[in-house]
Amino acid sequence: MQQVKNKLGVVFFPAFDWAISPTHPERQERLLYTMDQLKEEGVFDIPGIREYKPELASRQEIEKVHFCFPDVLSNITDSHLISAGGCIKAGKLVMEKKEDKAFALVRPPGHHAMKVVHGGRGFCNINIEAIMIEYLREKYGVKKVAIVDTDCHHGDGTQDIYWHDPDTLYISIHQDGRTLYPGTGFTSEIGGPKAKGKTINIPLPPNTSDEGFLYAMENVVLPILDDFAPDLIVNSAGQDNHFTDPITNMNFSARGYAKLSEMLKPDLVVLEGGYSIQGALPYVNLGIVLALAGLDYSYVKEPDYDPKKFEMDKRTMDYIKRICETARKNYFSPPQSSITLEKDGNWIVRNKEIFYDTSYIVERQKEYILDCENCRGVLKIESSSSRVKNCLAIEAPINCCEKCLNTAYMEYDKAKEKGYSHIQFIDRVNKKVLR
Repeated sequence: MQQVKNKLGVVFFPAFDWAISPTHPERQERLLYTMDQLKEEGVFDIPGIREYKPELASRQEIEKVHFCFPDVLSNITDSHLISAGGCIKAGKLVMEKKEDKAFALVRPPGHHAMKVVHGGRGFCNINIEAIMIEYLREKYGVKKVAIVDTDCHHGDGTQDIYWHDPDTLYISIHQDGRTLYPGTGFTSEIGGPKAKGKTINIPLPPNTSDEGFLYAMENVVLPILDDFAPDLIVNSAGQDNHFTDPITNMNFSARGYAKLSEMLKPDLVVLEGGYSIQGALPYVNLGIVLALAGLDYSYVKEPDYDPKKFEMDKRTMDYIKRICETARKNYFSPPQSSITLEKDGNWIVRNKEIFYDTSYIVERQKEYILDCENCRGVLKIESSSSRVKNCLAIEAPINCCEKCLNTAYMEYDKAKEKGYSHIQFIDRVNKKVLR
């Protein structure tokens, strides 16, 4: 019997009672076929690989990450709490050294859920990775975290949450946003004023296969990770880059995903997208599990996979190399923005319009970040949507200086007199949320 190099915990939750519709691609069969495959292959008979049940995330744990309007419970179901709780369970397994690595094989997914939440976007209501990461920061003192998002769709929600955080490196490898939802994730998106170069996007052209993905890993992701030296590496493991996926246009294979996992060596893996329920997910997840455990995955192969069919031409590879060179420079030598920042006193301002494609909601935001020399600054967001009007969000970040903390409380006190319909204040310094 094979011996694992890394003890692996697999947290499993298929969310039997939740789906956008009975035939929607994001449904329980995504995980049930995978579990059937893992059991048929005898994965859980291998000493060192164990299955775990999720925990239940609390409303307070969600409120320390998201501004949910009108409130948390009107935006989610119990399945979302369990999915986020499954990620927290995976994180605890690693932090408490019960396992070397953990894979949260859970749904619903989360990487399109932004800092402010008015409903569902891209099948996501809350950001399960961010909820896990901030839980681990608060409980175990984790500081520097790298998130490598390998979902075919750009993780615009995770990018938004960590846009101003210099202690969180977000790298996304995805299909070019000019050709796929959500239409973001370009190389010019490199992070906020105090976190330039901590957001790195690698938009790959449609039909990119194993060669292109693994080139980006070797020449961009790994050198950046070596330099950033995170305490924890999290892989948002979307599997919709697979050549059989029905809603994307890429040509990645199960063995390619396994090789990527072997190269990345993540501490924690969280399932995101992937909608080829029979043709991809059982094989991809099997390959990832074996790679995480340090086992041989060379026999993992989809029945209809022919590598010659997906060979990339020189012109496409040259284009990918140019994209990768730009992405690498964005970290090691972040360019000065050619856009003049809008300012309101000491606040740097950003205007956003967000469409919730799952819930059919339009939101308009005015985001303010306090320009502080000592910390990343207080975050303030004025938000109004077609569902809930006139909301205000304020956050004092986890490493907030005393001056900014006082400013945050002053803004909260002033807001109570201005007639907002909803106010939420996240005080990460004192670990509390006020409404």
